[in-house]
Amino acid sequence: MSIRGKAFIAGAYEHPRRKIPDRSVAQIHAEVAVGALADAGLSLGDVDGYFTVEPHGLGAITLAEYLGLNVSYIDSTLTGGSSYLVHVGHAAAAIAAGKCNVALITLGGHARPAPGMRFPSRAGGTPHGAFEEVYGVTTVNNYAMAARRHMYEFGTTSEQLAEIKVAASHHAQFNPHARLRDKVSVEEVLASPMVADPLHRLDCCVMTDGGGALVVVSPEIARTLDRSCVKVLGQGEAPKHTMNGRVDVTYTGAVWSGPKAFAEAGVTPADIDYASIYDSFTITVLETIEDLGFCEKGKGGSFVMDGGLISPTGRLPFNTDGGGLSSNHPVNQGGMTKVIEAVRQLRGEANPEVQVPDCEIALAHGSGGRISSRMGSSTLILGREDA
Repeated sequence: MSIRGKAFIAGAYEHPRRKIPDRSVAQIHAEVAVGALADAGLSLGDVDGYFTVEPHGLGAITLAEYLGLNVSYIDSTLTGGSSYLVHVGHAAAAIAAGKCNVALITLGGHARPAPGMRFPSRAGGTPHGAFEEVYGVTTVNNYAMAARRHMYEFGTTSEQLAEIKVAASHHAQFNPHARLRDKVSVEEVLASPMVADPLHRLDCCVMTDGGGALVVVSPEIARTLDRSCVKVLGQGEAPKHTMNGRVDVTYTGAVWSGPKAFAEAGVTPADIDYASIYDSFTITVLETIEDLGFCEKGKGGSFVMDGGLISPTGRLPFNTDGGGLSSNHPVNQGGMTKVIEAVRQLRGEANPEVQVPDCEIALAHGSGGRISSRMGSSTLILGREDA
């Protein structure tokens, strides 16, 4: 069953704050839920499907209770930063199957645990933990391995990676809510402290509190709303892991999720006017651009040069809110904000300085996990209401 045209995003809301010490996680979920529903012209009482990632207690059930939702469908799929793009696809499929009509998707949380809280050790809780975690692998050195290998295989340079941060910072200067609003140069990226060779501090995303929410509705509901809605055209998802030792860190799961989404949407990379691409690190963006087919494998470095990602004049305007590199990466799961900014672009509601003229088709892509070991990827193709 195809979900093309079977559901619409009617509401989108991003929490404006990047530090929220005076709110609980549940309160953040509630604030973004109310914001997205108000944007759609709906209320909590209209919601009959709920999607979220909340690992504590009974997760989605606990939050549904907290929000006072009376739902017939619930989904708490966790694939890291790609979770919320997966949720949009699952919500559209549930709507198409008649399981619900108004699906609410929420993200909320703090960047770090509260004082006194400790994350449990993962070494003994997963099949890979005893083989990897005990040797000190971290997220940043895992991505650094991918960057170094890409450089070895294809001649990619640190200067080319820096161009991605430069584009993100160019966009963030126009976003009053961005965590980092200063525009930076390639030289400033390369001069920032080395975190894990070859990744500098400015190659890495910000860590923020925050959240966001989306409201996905059936075509019948969309027609009753006094609001411009965004059509879900296609979605793909795929895991990538170490494949029993056949490890290649020069590509991501987008090589599988992208073609699925493009095929369902009936479009090609050449049709995309705007792209929200998960940017946990600059290398994440570079490899994803290649894997989604915007350029040949190994050519991502040259593709991003000369303002290739800067809106509105670049060959592929990307992350016009500043993305995770400069604006917001709430709870280390930035996929939600990728969808929200794509919705803004299609509605013509992005910051005026970076709005893509006549934006008709947008792509949002999320990555979760670690690029050099195991990750979840999801690609979402969206179009204007009349697409």
